Amino acid sequence: MFIYKAGVVGAGAMGAGIAQVISFSGLPVVLKDTDEARVKKGLDTVRKIYQGRVDKGKMSASEMEQKVPLVQGTTSWDDFKDCDIVVEAVFENMKAKQDVFQQMEKALPETAIMATNTSALSITQIASAVKRSEKVIGLHFFNPAGAMKLVEVIPGLQTSHDTVDDTVAFAESLRKFPVRVKECAGFLVNRLLLPFLNEAAYCLQEGSVSPEELDKAFLDFGLPMGPLALMDLLGLDVCADVATILYDSFGPRMKVAEVLYEMKNAGRFGVKNGLGFYSYDESKKADLGSLLSTIQQKTGVKGTPFSPERVLFQMINEAAYCLEENVSAPGDIDLAMMAGTGFPQDKGGPLHLADTLGVDVVLGRLQEFTQKLGSRFWPAPILKRMVAANYLGQKTKKGFFNY
Repeated sequence: MFIYKAGVVGAGAMGAGIAQVISFSGLPVVLKDTDEARVKKGLDTVRKIYQGRVDKGKMSASEMEQKVPLVQGTTSWDDFKDCDIVVEAVFENMKAKQDVFQQMEKALPETAIMATNTSALSITQIASAVKRSEKVIGLHFFNPAGAMKLVEVIPGLQTSHDTVDDTVAFAESLRKFPVRVKECAGFLVNRLLLPFLNEAAYCLQEGSVSPEELDKAFLDFGLPMGPLALMDLLGLDVCADVATILYDSFGPRMKVAEVLYEMKNAGRFGVKNGLGFYSYDESKKADLGSLLSTIQQKTGVKGTPFSPERVLFQMINEAAYCLEENVSAPGDIDLAMMAGTGFPQDKGGPLHLADTLGVDVVLGRLQEFTQKLGSRFWPAPILKRMVAANYLGQKTKKGFFNY
């Protein structure tokens, strides 16, 4: 299927970023929102992204003036009648998204692909609201869309093979790395990232380590940002909500650290309002002592041992669960975490790291953590099968990968 024109619904930061990415590839884009003020703000964001490229010497001013007009703002569905693909990027609410898809279906030609940029909601449930459910697919860009190369392509139960193949080709035409992901809560990257972030939150709430020491351990490991600083950047309210979605789907091993809920309830959302695990506003103090003491008194858990392994192995274990469930291929899992989260390239991704450390070592440590810290560390069954069959990683020349 040839794509000659695209649409984006939702002119917020994410929608505008996606529209800019599409226009950069040379395609005309319709950017829609509910009123002129939101549309104008979205178009201003597109121009600002392009201006940033000019300022950095990545493109000329004349090139920018050729690209910017490719994005057309609108408040009307009439401008979508000749779109070949539309990406919905409204806020994370199932009813809101289903309403948009019902309107979208009426406006689009029958051949058009209807994609959603949701980061956590069910593609199948969104598709259930329309008649052409075979044309509905998840196309999850990461923020900022212009800088992040990874996109997750997530078919729902009804999505046709042609829709998947055409969406992958479209993503590649945008100079992105599309990774095919089987539908599940959190898809791939968020499903692996949230247990990692959640365990970092447990370490903090149990008084195992200070915020600065914890984050430094992962900067030393090679990550671009420590987990607590990353949660502040993402928004602690958002992290708590996504962690709750994963817990609802996967049960005890995703039990949410109480500190995430307490931070949300206290209005400590992170960078966006100046106070989270750290302070981003001189008038606000980042002291967490009383909040953490209250949680420790409530849970009765304090002073558990900290090690980077304790946090990293949550990601490795969830990667093993994803592999077992055929959520994605081993190489794609590692690529997704390097491209989507900045997992250090010299470590090769969580599954390559497991092979380097030894799958038997990973299994043994997870079993120790399970005994000392609880069932959220319960090892993925595939790890036991691999160890029993001597698939230990690099030292036996076979593990998650062959050597």
